[in-house]
Amino acid sequence: MQRIIGGKAAPARKASRAPVAAPHPVASPAARPPPAPAVRHLTVGEDGAGQRLDNYLVKTLKGVPKTHVYRIIRSGEVRVNRGRAAADTRLAAGDELRLPPVRMATPAEREAAPPREFPVVHEDEHLLVIDKPAGVAVHGGSGVSFGVIEQLRRARPQAKFLELVHRLDRETSGLLLLAKKRSALTRLQDQFRARETGKTYAALVPGAWPARHKVIDAPLHKYLDGAGERRVRVTGADDEDGQRSITLVQVAAAYAGYTLLDVTIKTGRTHQIRVHLAHAGHAIVGDDKYGDFALNKAFARGEAVPAVKFDRMFLHARRLRFEHPASGETIELEAALPAECRLLLTALPRVAAPPPPP
Repeated sequence: MQRIIGGKAAPARKASRAPVAAPHPVASPAARPPPAPAVRHLTVGEDGAGQRLDNYLVKTLKGVPKTHVYRIIRSGEVRVNRGRAAADTRLAAGDELRLPPVRMATPAEREAAPPREFPVVHEDEHLLVIDKPAGVAVHGGSGVSFGVIEQLRRARPQAKFLELVHRLDRETSGLLLLAKKRSALTRLQDQFRARETGKTYAALVPGAWPARHKVIDAPLHKYLDGAGERRVRVTGADDEDGQRSITLVQVAAAYAGYTLLDVTIKTGRTHQIRVHLAHAGHAIVGDDKYGDFALNKAFARGEAVPAVKFDRMFLHARRLRFEHPASGETIELEAALPAECRLLLTALPRVAAPPPPP
């Protein structure tokens, strides 16, 4: 190759052999790590007025495990109006919240909940009551990506408002109440706090429950075990963190080696029925946290009751009573025992119930 200089051809120079620096690789957007979580400052709106701090954060911090929410509250990392606050602090419109850096679920992760409807026991423009199956969490968190509320919202995209009024353990089946309006949620939650509702559960326990033992009045203390899992234990009256808890127990039916109980709670503490019955020496059949693990395995294998495999906890929210948030009418609802529970009872020999105490 030649270069033309002043109309004459000039000899070509040899190409330089100097090394050419390789261009810096540019990371694709997909390969870039997500931005690190940052401190957040929130102002409580009208929708959050009256809510407990823990419930507000569980709803706000989508995808953050509930155990972590409680941890940052207890450690003082959550501030309300620049001060520390307890989990049961009631928020007011205009309150200023400071939240520590936490990773929240992305919209894509939240959308991963498959739409699902559940058996409807009662529904109107103000509320919805479903019969929740065992094994389904009521909401995402604590290692669970989604629950009833997320699935219902996906199944009902036209719903402008849908919130849990109360909760059931993942292992518990039965009646679950949801609000379809903010006004209904507030009024129903007020009833639950004032103990103006009636919640009765069916529970199967090993042994013969003494008919005269009708009231369990023992304070409960919540704590986290070594794995960070939530646990509850009966504590003494001198425990400042203990909450008074009252459970009413009535024998519904007696079987050979087992008793079916009707259990009504006057206070709605975490794991209240499970812990109270276990403390009384009659842990619920299938309870994987407070029960007899060897007996649970025998039930799951079909060894405890011949030819019947039972691999869930026998606790079912069978009756619910409350005042309608709009009309004031008393609503009483019932949910029949699930098929697997009925099958187990059918296989157990029935015995005569002991006479009532004098």
